[in-house]
Amino acid sequence: MKILIAEDDFASRLLLQKLLAPYGEVHAAVNGKQAVQAFHDAELHGAPYGLVCLAVMMPEMDGRQVLEEIRRSEGARGVPPGKGAKIIMTTALKDGTAELAALRDRCDAYLVKPIEQKKLREQMASFGMAA
Repeated sequence: MKILIAEDDFASRLLLQKLLAPYGEVHAAVNGKQAVQAFHDAELHGAPYGLVCLAVMMPEMDGRQVLEEIRRSEGARGVPPGKGAKIIMTTALKDGTAELAALRDRCDAYLVKPIEQKKLREQMASFGMAA
């Protein structure tokens, strides 16, 4: 499985890369625009990402804007809702309003930083991506 991490914080990006490496090929973007470009490039080459981890707050485009673009792109390709990439939003803010908004925008999960290995593994298992 191909995994995309979009995270501007170096330490958070490295942690996610380490935690997700056992699940597949991990790529990283340091801002929202890079994430969108990587997602489109993968689609264009017929090898879309199965999992995308998006930081809520990033430069260039924030995580919600990236989420909207990914879901728009999937819709344009005819991917039905729920059948595209699994998207986990990550944030340092414990904000229920932001979480509800992200879920409404069709993210699949919302994790608060620092990301705990157990919670990430449980989330991956709920997606059928891990045992």
